[in-house]
Amino acid sequence: MKRIKSLLSGLLIVGMSAMVVAGCGAKDDTPAPGGNETPGNGQTETPDDFKLVLRLSHVFSPEEQLTKSMDLVAERILEKTNGAIEIQTFPQAQLAVYKDGLEQVVRGSDFISVEDPSYLGDYVPDFKALVGPMLYSEFDQYTEMIKTDLVKDMIDRAEEAGIKILALDFIFGFRNIITNRIIVEPEDLRGVKLRTPGSQLFIDSINAMGGAATPLPWAETLSAVQQGVVDGLEGSEFTNIANKVYEIASNVALTKHFLGTAGAYISTDVWAKIPAEYQTIIEEEFRYGAEEMIQ
Repeated sequence: MKRIKSLLSGLLIVGMSAMVVAGCGAKDDTPAPGGNETPGNGQTETPDDFKLVLRLSHVFSPEEQLTKSMDLVAERILEKTNGAIEIQTFPQAQLAVYKDGLEQVVRGSDFISVEDPSYLGDYVPDFKALVGPMLYSEFDQYTEMIKTDLVKDMIDRAEEAGIKILALDFIFGFRNIITNRIIVEPEDLRGVKLRTPGSQLFIDSINAMGGAATPLPWAETLSAVQQGVVDGLEGSEFTNIANKVYEIASNVALTKHFLGTAGAYISTDVWAKIPAEYQTIIEEEFRYGAEEMIQ
């Protein structure tokens, strides 16, 4: 596995160097799209008749912890806002996910996209380096990284692109290689077709490791393994256990090539119309939900 990691070290150095250069630049003081220049977002009271229904979409199955965590977040927000903010959760790609989900956010839909932060890289490229391959060995390394000024600047730039980040740290474990083959050396991965999400970062990383990345929707993944369309997949143990992947692919190579994490994103235009009191509740509950998930 050390040899696999060395194959990707060059990619990480380039990516992190780009982040440092961006972090050293002057911060743009231009208000984010849909933002408000008045103190406290210009919201001083909560209108009694305010009501907003948001649809939250992600790819995880109902049995996975991230799904359960999102349902809890939605329930708490509904309760604490006295029904004013209703978040309807749609797991397992029932609605738009991946790039399409984030596009819904950028277009200003009443929508919350829950995705790997690498998809933010289409709008702020440094996010691809933030969640790059072989970068973290412990959860705490990532949770501390996203508190830095460097990442705060990236979050600001996402807002300039129309994306309000509610969380970046719904962590669901390290991603490994799951197949019916025994993978020990990089050579063992040569030509092995592995299902990946559609993120270009995932595709490039699996190919660099020696495998043959095959992007597929999650709904098609298990049948693709069973039918031999792909030889296996990459994913976390949470995914493996919750979806019973082990019944069709029995070997796990503990590559830990990615830290599995998801963020939650909403349009800045939609965010701006939410009263400040409710904004605070939403941010607090998403933050608490992420912390609770990894405890």
